[in-house]
Amino acid sequence: MTFHISLEDPGQPDVLKLLADGEAYGAALYPAESNHYLPIDALRAAHVRFVVARDDHGQAVGTGAIALNHGWAELKRMWVAPAARGRGLSRMLLANLEARATSAGIFVIRLETGIENHEALGLYERSGYIRREAFADYLPDPLSVFMEKTFRD
Repeated sequence: MTFHISLEDPGQPDVLKLLADGEAYGAALYPAESNHYLPIDALRAAHVRFVVARDDHGQAVGTGAIALNHGWAELKRMWVAPAARGRGLSRMLLANLEARATSAGIFVIRLETGIENHEALGLYERSGYIRREAFADYLPDPLSVFMEKTFRD
């Protein structure tokens, strides 16, 4: 199976379902104050690149976003439907978002994820992300892991 990743509007019904599934997963693991989701309107902001992965049948099976800031970007809303896992889609989404950041001249990407998101932590570590302290508006949280990757410009 092949996947197609492109910029899309996050408000489409099939995409909203994926986003809701990701939020439900987070809510089952963490209290509300430890979940940091960008709402739909924020995902549509000019500085955000929101991508959707679709399978050969056009079904939305993954999402991700990168928020471009001054000098750095933040990875947000990475989610792959359980039925599409194990095929390298998370790596493809991550690479797509990293390429969007670097092509915009941003060479530092940061993220926040939860301590129980073992698959995500493994993906990020294998992809060169290292742990760091809280950044931007985040407060230190024993349920959060903050990471960063620097690219050469």
